[in-house]
Amino acid sequence: MHPTFQPGHRFEWHYTVPERATVPQLYHDTLFCRAMPDVLATGYLVGMMELACLHGMMPHVDWPREQSLGTMVSFRHLAPTLPGMRLTIRGEVLEVEGRRVRFRVEAWDELEKVCEGTHERCLIDTERFSDKLARKALAASNVIDRQ
Repeated sequence: MHPTFQPGHRFEWHYTVPERATVPQLYHDTLFCRAMPDVLATGYLVGMMELACLHGMMPHVDWPREQSLGTMVSFRHLAPTLPGMRLTIRGEVLEVEGRRVRFRVEAWDELEKVCEGTHERCLIDTERFSDKLARKALAASNVIDRQ
């Protein structure tokens, strides 16, 4: 990570909510979810908050050798958002400690604040991570074969 990425760094990202991000669409394979309101699902919103932080980091990492993975989310979903509405997600780096980065993030639709909280990401060396993942896949296939 470049030394330019420090606490206080701010970023903004925009995203238009698609139909597939609503509760009935996202959880279409769960019967009772199909009858729920056609609003942005919290699970999808969490992903958008993470993605905004990733976008905020991109100019400061050696992509694709360095990437980051989410390791903690703590968000409050404050208000419903309809498909087609545009989210504006603003973030600020709170802490950079080694490979760990902590953010404060909030999202707004055109009418109100819809989400706020904190998120943590960890930088990874993609080659080392891929090796670790391959070892885990092998171990998992052995477990599955025994079942």
